[in-house]
Amino acid sequence: MFETIDYLQNGNKVQKKAYEAINNLGIIEDLSAYNPILCGTVPIGIDIPGSDLDIIMEVFDPTPFEKQIKSLYQDTENFTYKNTIIRDNPVSKANFYYDGFEFELFGQPHLVTKQYAYLHMIIENFIITQQPTIKEKVISLKVQGYKTEPAFCKVLGLEGDSYESLIEFGKRNRII
Repeated sequence: MFETIDYLQNGNKVQKKAYEAINNLGIIEDLSAYNPILCGTVPIGIDIPGSDLDIIMEVFDPTPFEKQIKSLYQDTENFTYKNTIIRDNPVSKANFYYDGFEFELFGQPHLVTKQYAYLHMIIENFIITQQPTIKEKVISLKVQGYKTEPAFCKVLGLEGDSYESLIEFGKRNRII
């Protein structure tokens, strides 16, 4: 379902606006070599005002990726780019604002379907589909300042590192 952004066209107001912004930028086409997938809260309808659009990609060589990203987006509002390490993995990351959204373009040398952002979204979507009352609880916690994964873990009673705990929950329950 999440491999394209077409589903956003039939979504809520924010999802439709996100679809337009992503299409107007041409991100999916321009960066198709990196298999971009929109992840995070907007695709599953648990966003709050100020939620960003996280687009994850498979980046095995950061040099041409950085060159392309800067060529395409360096003139956007508040553009930043950095290469860093997260959970022992090299990460290439660009942030900028466009059409009312903060965009985060996030690349790792892993298939997008194996990256935590994608796996978390799949797990979270499964949970709110199976237990719809959890959705409002998570949104309420997010409004109070919780990040998404810690909010889910609090509602589910999961302890420890929320990013790892959610993955373990997904594996234990055969969601991923």
